[in-house]
Amino acid sequence: MSKPSTFGRRAAIKLGLAGAATALTPRRARAQNPKEVKIALVVPLSGPWARQGILEQMGAELAIEDVNKSGGVKALGGAKLKLVLYDTGDSAEKAKNAAQRLVAQEPDVVGGIGCWLSSFTLAVTEVTERAELPWLTLSYSDLITGRGFKYIFQSAPTADAQATALLPRVVDLAAKAGSGRPTKVAFVGDNSAAVVSFMKPIRSHVAKDLGLTIVADETYTPPLADATTLVQKIRSGRPDFIVLQSTNVGDDKLLLDKFAERGITASTVPLVGGGGHWTVPELMKVAGKEHLEGLIVGLA
Repeated sequence: MSKPSTFGRRAAIKLGLAGAATALTPRRARAQNPKEVKIALVVPLSGPWARQGILEQMGAELAIEDVNKSGGVKALGGAKLKLVLYDTGDSAEKAKNAAQRLVAQEPDVVGGIGCWLSSFTLAVTEVTERAELPWLTLSYSDLITGRGFKYIFQSAPTADAQATALLPRVVDLAAKAGSGRPTKVAFVGDNSAAVVSFMKPIRSHVAKDLGLTIVADETYTPPLADATTLVQKIRSGRPDFIVLQSTNVGDDKLLLDKFAERGITASTVPLVGGGGHWTVPELMKVAGKEHLEGLIVGLA
């Protein structure tokens, strides 16, 4: 089983591209001096999570450009990298279908990266593992590297590790700010794989160990259509802070808008978002900077 490492996401993409290019897998033989080395990127390029997939695409293209301008893959005689793109769409089933097309249509691909959303990554790597295709992921779910697979490599801390680090940090920040130690917390998030992994240790022991009472714990299936009921339940619990475990910008906006309607913003009740989608410029455009001012983001 591969263990998550500590280097950052940008480095992971670049090192992953070069590492996959030089890996020799049992599934395919490699020419002695190939002119081109194909790397797959399977990410959401359409649907609610498209923005995150597009950002990964942009990062991969920059990394490939950097490697190729530096003389290509030195260990392969200067072979140039080529990116092969596949869209996961908006469901795990579509993501799995994309992986199956990749394996069938690109027999000379040496490795791949994806799929941002852990639910998609779990589905895709069922296919790539059978094909003995090395796969690097930035996804969080503990299950990704907890299945005993040999060909999957996870660069980010798992959701379990993030959960056990984030809440103590928030409690510590509150205490240092002089606002008193929080005792009540509310959670709202979707039922994707990373969020499920994140919430498991919190429900079992993390909140209790910190002396926190969970006054609301709301889960929904993404994409979110209406946040009214979720927000009403959270507001009635009168939490000291709220952790938002949504996974796309559209859901972020709906939650922030509905909280603001009920008089809850980061300036009135600390809001803690989880994931890189909370930091993209698009969120400020659609949700408004007044709703984001003071928001805390937990990001690995």
